[in-house]
Amino acid sequence: MPDKVEFELVAPEALVFSAAADMVVVPGAEGDFGVLAGHAPLITLVRPGVIDVHDEGGVTMRIFVAGGFAEVTQARLTVLAEEAAPVDALDRGAIEARLDRAEKEAGAAETEKEKAAAEKEIGVARAMLGAIE
Repeated sequence: MPDKVEFELVAPEALVFSAAADMVVVPGAEGDFGVLAGHAPLITLVRPGVIDVHDEGGVTMRIFVAGGFAEVTQARLTVLAEEAAPVDALDRGAIEARLDRAEKEAGAAETEKEKAAAEKEIGVARAMLGAIE
């Protein structure tokens, strides 16, 4: 059995990250979970949060994802993210503006669909702020 898990993170516009790692910790819908080589097969939702890539005894990459799906096999982890960016590339000012915009949209929403979309955006922006703190 291999000692590394192959990890690929894909966003709508491109392949964001691809590497072999000792372990990858994913913000699953029901809690964070770690993936090692030999993991049991799994498909789950990913909530907004940070994926931590562990290799050589430490975290080598931290990537914010705005939600999506994860598929785990014994040798591979694939995350299909709605949006993804390295944590160190996140800009507090831009995130605060995004949060403010989403809160205004939630207050002005006229339909349940508009309100749900705005609340989802609020959740993503708050998770982004949590990632950089």
